[in-house]
Amino acid sequence: MLGQSGFRLSEEVKRTKIKFELVNNLVVLPVKVNGTPLNFILDSGVNATILFAFKEVDSVEIKNVKPVKLKGLGEGGSVDALRSEGNLLEIGETRNNLSTLYVIFDEDLDFSTRMGTSINGIIGFDFFKNFIVKTNYVSKSISVYDPATYVPKKCRKCETFPLVFNQRKPYVTLRDTFSGDPSEHVLLVDSGSSDALWLFDQSGHIDSIQKNFFDDFLGLGLSGNVYGKRSKLPSFQFGSFGLDNVKVAFPDARFLENIRQFQERDGSIGGDLLKRFTVTMDYAGKKMTLKKNANFKTPFHYNMSGLVIEHDGMVLIRNFEDQNNATISNKREQETNGMVTINLGTIVTKLLAPRYVIAEVRKDSPADLAGLKIGDVVINVNGKSAQRYRLHELVAMFSSEAGKKISLQIERNGVRSTLKFKLKKVI
Repeated sequence: MLGQSGFRLSEEVKRTKIKFELVNNLVVLPVKVNGTPLNFILDSGVNATILFAFKEVDSVEIKNVKPVKLKGLGEGGSVDALRSEGNLLEIGETRNNLSTLYVIFDEDLDFSTRMGTSINGIIGFDFFKNFIVKTNYVSKSISVYDPATYVPKKCRKCETFPLVFNQRKPYVTLRDTFSGDPSEHVLLVDSGSSDALWLFDQSGHIDSIQKNFFDDFLGLGLSGNVYGKRSKLPSFQFGSFGLDNVKVAFPDARFLENIRQFQERDGSIGGDLLKRFTVTMDYAGKKMTLKKNANFKTPFHYNMSGLVIEHDGMVLIRNFEDQNNATISNKREQETNGMVTINLGTIVTKLLAPRYVIAEVRKDSPADLAGLKIGDVVINVNGKSAQRYRLHELVAMFSSEAGKKISLQIERNGVRSTLKFKLKKVI
């Protein structure tokens, strides 16, 4: 199953370490595509390398193309794409001289706006298959080893799980996973999902009388938005690792038609659960090894505001007229999250900052009851300019603690107003 083509470590290199950015529980890696530096999500749940979001880069060379159709998670159908062969991909000291890419030009597929950082693609099986890959979510680094020379360290606190592959995706089988349920559950190991756990069968977990769930936007897939129910499991047994009050999502069945090609699959394990471990993936050996890390006991949170905010381009906030002020703008950039300074010749310096807009409002949520609407531009958050926040910091704020007061100054149809609400525990 696992061939010898694909990524290789540079000559005489047996191990390399690559730093990554952790955004919304997802690993974002620097990747060069035919020499152009880009950012990719490291996603064990995809079996192909996908490139998109061209509007964020001047140009990317792609080779030997032909049109194809792709299907993925979401409410839409297939999407138009190009299959491109013979590309050079470089990640740290690893490279693949004959990489196959699937290139999507659909502008609606834009992970960057929802994550607040540039995302140009997704890579999974093609990178994992020839290496031992250890993901350290605490140090935010991955260590890549040559399997021929890799010697695992003895680890009494580690647990190794066998993996089964279907269509180049890894699945783990868990037993006695839920309290009072001794059956087996086959779950996709999906590092490209920001949630902790997805389950396809909600029976035994969702209680309409006790109302232990709420309807919500779950995420963006290749074929569009995904909606479903959110709840919490009193306990979840991951081998010998026991976790309490685990966040779980139940996607609506209509969104699964494009992805449930493996009939035994019962759901997915995502980044919010994986980040609680150091995860070592050995595709050739068909196994995954976990070791608890400092995140293990961190409570599972969900968005208590009901808001989904996205990055909607940049706005001009300063316009400096000389080089002395240009120095000030550069200093200001260092102090400000997400701001970008653009020097135009030697005369004018423009300081740009992210523009945030509301993309989703959950019905009957605190934000909805406060009067916030899709399309509102967020100007200030709790008295602080929205441009001073990274998008994932706003996501964390909205998932922090019940009762927390939130004050948003927004602009709607050219009129500014301030709306207030408190984060409310739903389940």
